[in-house]
Amino acid sequence: MEYRNTPYFHVAHARDLTGRDRILYRALEIFPGVVSWGTLIGIVIFSIYKPVWAAIFIIIFDVFWLLKTIDLSIHHYYNWRRMKHNLEQNWLDRISNFRYENLQHLIILPFYNEDENVVDMSVSAIANSKYKLGNIHLVLATEERAGESAQIIARKLKSKYEGRIGQILITTHPKDLPGEISGKGPNITYAAEQARQKIINQNNWKYEDVIVSAFDVDTVILPQYFACLTWHFLTTEDPLKSSFQPVPLYNNNIWEAPFLSRIAATSSTFWQMIQQERPEKLVTFSSHSIPFKALYEVGYWQKNMVSDDSRIFWNLFLANDGNYKTVPISYPVSMDANLAPTTWQTMKNIYKQHRRWMWGVENIPYLLFGFIKNKKISFSKKFRYAFVQISGFWSLATNPLLILLLGWLPIVLGGSEFRTTVLSYNLPIVTRNLMLVAMLGLVLSAIISIYLLPPMPVSYTKRKRRFVIAFVQWIFIPFSIIVFGSLPGLDAQTRLMLGKYFGKFWVTPKHRKIQNETIIS
Repeated sequence: MEYRNTPYFHVAHARDLTGRDRILYRALEIFPGVVSWGTLIGIVIFSIYKPVWAAIFIIIFDVFWLLKTIDLSIHHYYNWRRMKHNLEQNWLDRISNFRYENLQHLIILPFYNEDENVVDMSVSAIANSKYKLGNIHLVLATEERAGESAQIIARKLKSKYEGRIGQILITTHPKDLPGEISGKGPNITYAAEQARQKIINQNNWKYEDVIVSAFDVDTVILPQYFACLTWHFLTTEDPLKSSFQPVPLYNNNIWEAPFLSRIAATSSTFWQMIQQERPEKLVTFSSHSIPFKALYEVGYWQKNMVSDDSRIFWNLFLANDGNYKTVPISYPVSMDANLAPTTWQTMKNIYKQHRRWMWGVENIPYLLFGFIKNKKISFSKKFRYAFVQISGFWSLATNPLLILLLGWLPIVLGGSEFRTTVLSYNLPIVTRNLMLVAMLGLVLSAIISIYLLPPMPVSYTKRKRRFVIAFVQWIFIPFSIIVFGSLPGLDAQTRLMLGKYFGKFWVTPKHRKIQNETIIS
């Protein structure tokens, strides 16, 4: 792991470097935005001056999108089947054939100003795990900037659950430390080091026997989650060079959320399900688990950037010269869908949350720069991973706009001469028919979304009507993928291109109208 000792291993942005490295890194930051905006501006220019070329490109692109939709739907369906299978398994029986008594689970639960009920629900789920509870340890990672209220919550929860699981440690991340942003990454990094000193070292545990789960504060697990995670750890080839990724279901408050929030949340779940079937494209996201030995060797999560949960994968990938992977466990954890007191504020929060997720584009210059510096990774692996990441962020930012808005541009901008051609007449017909076929995939999404819904709160009336709405709401997906997909994607890439970096981690507000209901079944 010589690479991790280089001065640019924990670089966040070009401004952290000097000389030629800074110029190169800055060019790599500009690159994703140029590609996306170049695509959109290019189709406009070609629609004006070369409408025939633009029309042919749009038809070819629509065919490509149709084939891609079929491929994604197949992956989605198979992961749904896999997740159903995994939910039906008795994971305690499956791990009984292994020796795992030495394994220790360390959960880091960072929180800032969340309500006590939100944190309590997450801790309660951990304490109710069907696993050897003495091997489950919890770090309640508070922030100094949150004041005394966070300390009160942490102390109450420690008192409530002490003795029910292994050790519980309260940490308080100091505010305004040099070289840190205000966010989750610095907090969980501080918590992990405190846990190393006060729990791991004091108990003389081997670092390779500790699995760290960095959970978002609203993460609610199923009783057999740690048994499932343990089985995957024990059966994975080279587990110390593997991260482990569950499927995030935004079910904690899904019935309370407005339909646009439900669509956005479930769409995010579906994308993660699809990625679980393509492990070569899967990186850590939100709540995830990492062997402590690997985590310690790279200095934990980065403290100077927003997208720490995905960057840790690239840190480990480069530090291990490309010999590192994310293992999909196809098992769900439940989290909160975006919900605010008003629908308008909910929509604003969804946009901000998705823009933060799309800010993961800052990993593209990091991995490209790392590929240039690290000579031990094969060219084929570098090319494959670079292409997947670049094309992924490009498609998220541009494809919905190309499909739903720009397909008509050659007819609108191509002039009277083009509008008299057979191609002009057939372009909207071909585009419409291809997209109608592609949209049939929404039927599968709607069916799966109904299956994934948790039991409806007992206080709800008009229950059948709510299920019908939950199915029909998917007709609004074209609006959702543009407003909460393309636009925040372009926003993030444009900010990176202009060097307008995010200076702090935007924490999604947690809001629940109904408390202590069943989460996932």
